[in-house]
Amino acid sequence: MYRKFFILLISIICLFGQSKTKSDNADTLRYIFEPDSLTLNVGETGTVTIKLVDPEGNISNNPFLIYGQPRRSLKTFPRISDSTGFAKVTVQPFKSGKIKLRTRSIAVKRIDRVYGSIKVLVPDPKLQRIEFTNLKNELYENTALELNAEVFDEANLVRKDQKILFTTTNDKVISINKIGILSTHKPGKASVIATAGDISKQYNVKVLRNPVDELSFKISNKKIRTGDVEQLIAKAFDRRGRLIEKVPINFSYSGKADYGRGLPASAQITTDGRFVAETAGMYTVSASSNGLTRSQSIEVVPRDVGMDVELIGFGLVSNVKTSDLWIWPGIGKHKGKDFAVTGTWGANGEAYFWDVTDPANMKIIDTVTVDARTVNDVKISADGRVGVMTREGASDRKNGFVILDVSDPYNVTISAAYNDDMTGGVHNAFIYENHIYAVNNGRKYDIINIDDPKKPFRVGVYELDSPGHSIHDVWIEDGIAYSSNWADGVVAVDIGAKKHKEADRSKSQFNPLLAKAGQGSPSNPIKLAEMKDPTGRNHAAFPYTSESTGQFYIVGGDENFPWGVMATKNKPSNPRGAYHFLNFTDPENPTEDAIYEVPEAGSHNLWIYGDMLLAGNYQGGFRVVDISGELLGDIYKQGREIAHYLSYHEKGRIANAPMVWGAQPYKDYIFFSDMNSGLYCVQLEEESSSSTD
Repeated sequence: MYRKFFILLISIICLFGQSKTKSDNADTLRYIFEPDSLTLNVGETGTVTIKLVDPEGNISNNPFLIYGQPRRSLKTFPRISDSTGFAKVTVQPFKSGKIKLRTRSIAVKRIDRVYGSIKVLVPDPKLQRIEFTNLKNELYENTALELNAEVFDEANLVRKDQKILFTTTNDKVISINKIGILSTHKPGKASVIATAGDISKQYNVKVLRNPVDELSFKISNKKIRTGDVEQLIAKAFDRRGRLIEKVPINFSYSGKADYGRGLPASAQITTDGRFVAETAGMYTVSASSNGLTRSQSIEVVPRDVGMDVELIGFGLVSNVKTSDLWIWPGIGKHKGKDFAVTGTWGANGEAYFWDVTDPANMKIIDTVTVDARTVNDVKISADGRVGVMTREGASDRKNGFVILDVSDPYNVTISAAYNDDMTGGVHNAFIYENHIYAVNNGRKYDIINIDDPKKPFRVGVYELDSPGHSIHDVWIEDGIAYSSNWADGVVAVDIGAKKHKEADRSKSQFNPLLAKAGQGSPSNPIKLAEMKDPTGRNHAAFPYTSESTGQFYIVGGDENFPWGVMATKNKPSNPRGAYHFLNFTDPENPTEDAIYEVPEAGSHNLWIYGDMLLAGNYQGGFRVVDISGELLGDIYKQGREIAHYLSYHEKGRIANAPMVWGAQPYKDYIFFSDMNSGLYCVQLEEESSSSTD
């Protein structure tokens, strides 16, 4: 009995101890929503009054952010309360379902944030129509097609929750199996009927005699590496030897992997005949049409691009967590020297300046401290004179950014602080041609003129108009700003790009977006192209033209913390994420060609260096990836990884827990920052061979 009482007493003490670890804000502040729930149809508007109050019910004088969940579900205005902690919010849903209107207080420390929410019930609109997306009026006999269709409701929303049943009016001409594969059997007429809920759509089809009498099939390379894309060339002819252009040709493969690891032969083949293998082995690729099949063999060998990573030097930072980095050459009296700056995360508002002229002996030479908890981003201007450090978690909630004079990295001075309309904080920034592009409050980027760094002023703003839009980062090259916008994906904006002629497309390094540019400026940003992110987590973007193919890509990185950002509790986090290779060679019709995803790690910041991806993969360390040649499929599985380095350090902020933020190539080196242990410099070298007796 006494033992049970003692255990109960200990439990109560533990509970009280846990409550004391909560933030004061979480214990004392609360939201009042009036009304405490909403029911709205898609497109309708409603109003909610929100107050953040103290225990006595008084306005807290603490502002908060307002947003919908899931992303892109609600449009809210305003998206941030006034400085007292009060907001009268107009809410407009753009999706049906059970949605939340959420609030999050702006606090100095992340752990002090106070969250609130109410339910917004949005009934499903009535189903209205079905549209076939790939069915044609005329088909050839003895062909197959996977049917695709979309269901729309009265709000013109695509209803992916609806299951579509396909049937046919004449199964002797056309048959459709349970998974929606249409097969044609003989010439004639039939209708395909798609049904979803209480609506249906009928599509009339005429099946024509298949004229294919001969099929040619060839491949250019009988031996390729994993990851190499081989174009299969198949042509169909009638009995008179005439080429038939529009008849469908089906491609397939079978294979046997090299003995050794027990792997199945894994590859991918597209409908237009591109073949790429993930595992080495012997493959048979085939082309079929109208009962005719032709095959060829392809030997696939390992890609064999591995290199060693040599650690040149590192600068240990263990008192705080490290964020972003930037490396640049000295100017004036410091010409010939090399310098770096690193930010800090969840700390004391510091940026460290380093002399990295001798990377084996890098050292901190100056520290700039501002009113902030997190200096998430640091950048240096191209001329090496101006720096910027972003601010989040300021004690007076006047966040924004700070402009620095870095012409003497041993004695960095503050030129100005800018915080106008930036209560929520600036997470990332970029310096380009005497302007700072500051990601403001997570919803737009403000464009600040710094012709005189001591007198900055706003000249422009770029913000999306989609419901619930948000932004994380912006990167600028050749007068085009590439922003990362979570569910809205990557967006390219002309902020002063020089227009190029279409004839310049013949140049291997041509960016096709420049053919559309020429009208924008910092005060008049103009959107050029975009591509949504189906994961809803687009976090970083980097543009590049492939040196080996001339294809233009924007690589979009996504970020996901499915188990939370444990770094807020000084514990190792376990994020996930991937880098998506988005082909913008045709800016009007971008496609995702490939993905690089380390299964057990998260993705963060990236840099393209020649035909290599330099990736900060959080707990997966620093990664170098071969992105030469045409890209297709899962390039991690294709053996394209050149090298990786896990930055374990026993004296790190979190000991022996790699958490690589991002990398930057510089001269013959690659520098990267690790949240838990500081700044590293490495060098790639040919992989050493070793043998055993």
